[in-house]
Amino acid sequence: MNDKNETTPAQASEQLPDRLSVDPNSPYYNADILARDIGVRFKGVEKTNVEEYCVSEGWVRVTAGNAKDRYGNPLTIKVHGTVEPYFRDKK
Repeated sequence: MNDKNETTPAQASEQLPDRLSVDPNSPYYNADILARDIGVRFKGVEKTNVEEYCVSEGWVRVTAGNAKDRYGNPLTIKVHGTVEPYFRDKK
């Protein structure tokens, strides 16, 4: 018998990763999780322009208006605070 705390696939799908990005070129990109409706509360306020977050380090990257870098990607700003990601759809 195993006395380890093992998560079932259903429980694992209900947990969000510590770090997630919407950029397909990022190593933290996960299309399966992003296919579900993800919400992010930052400092208790719902944010809709989050490009990447990290819960353990306590930061989010948000878009800086309509500005683009030289590759056509949106410019982002890293802001520190409490990060609370959640699933909006509640499967």
